[in-house]
Amino acid sequence: MGRHRVAVLALDGVLPLDLGIPTQIFKGGPRTPYEVTVCGDDEQVVTTSAGFTLGLSAGLEALAEADTIIVPGFEDFRRPPHPRVRAALKLAGRAGIRIASICTGAFAVASAGLLDGRTVTTHWASADALEELYPRLRVDRNVLYIDNGAILTSAGVTAGIDLCLHIVRKDLGAAVANEVAREIVAAPHRDGGQAQYIARSLPTPVAAILAGTREWALARLEEDLTLPQLAAHAGVSARTLTRQWRQETGASAHQWLLTARLDRARELLETTDLQVEQVAQRCGLGSGTNLRARFRNAVGTTPTAYRRAFQHRSQAG
Repeated sequence: MGRHRVAVLALDGVLPLDLGIPTQIFKGGPRTPYEVTVCGDDEQVVTTSAGFTLGLSAGLEALAEADTIIVPGFEDFRRPPHPRVRAALKLAGRAGIRIASICTGAFAVASAGLLDGRTVTTHWASADALEELYPRLRVDRNVLYIDNGAILTSAGVTAGIDLCLHIVRKDLGAAVANEVAREIVAAPHRDGGQAQYIARSLPTPVAAILAGTREWALARLEEDLTLPQLAAHAGVSARTLTRQWRQETGASAHQWLLTARLDRARELLETTDLQVEQVAQRCGLGSGTNLRARFRNAVGTTPTAYRRAFQHRSQAG
């Protein structure tokens, strides 16, 4: 993968947290080819939702020159962006440039007509408004992000991290994506189909009390980890662990372990010459047959084809 230009579109009232996600993840490095440009309708400054101003490095022309466009959330999402912004997004979409939105950034993409006829997502609190304003799309409120190929949408903040890491994984493979995740101290992989954290009945954020148990499990993926074993390590009942695990990760312990094992399988396929059967054993999926079935369902290809596509990229780094 050669030089890859990422244009982050900062609209007036941009949410600082949403803006920081792509600028950090795609900042580039020894193993990543990304070059980030923060652009907007005004080439000089934009005011964030927090009230401070942000200097921009380019105008809307950067969208046409980009390989990927990221649209962070913005405060006044019910008001469509300026017609110049909508036109630039529409042209980029027609040109096949990959466009991804974080949180209410989906409203800007929808205003350009690029989400018509698609199933998309956004922050759960804004989902009704998105469907109301743009009735030609459908909102899935129960996922972290949706990858429609050239168009990707995500829920709020942490789901934006998941989406950007998903893009890195698609471009450069799991090993590089996991390295980026470790650098920003983020979870290495959360599948887009996991539920959003819709804590309607929780007055305060849930503490990550099971983080230590998850780290313990990641170091033992080759073992036949059971719910009682996980609960014993955490010092809680199986019932409490089941409830708390879903609150903290958005997935059941079984689903989380499967995702972690598939991610480990990707890394082993990219970075080693182990046979498929050996990879299956090392990541806890048992047999090559099981690995192939799980891999095709989750990744859409075979382990062998995945290795051909990504192994040289990891070794080159």
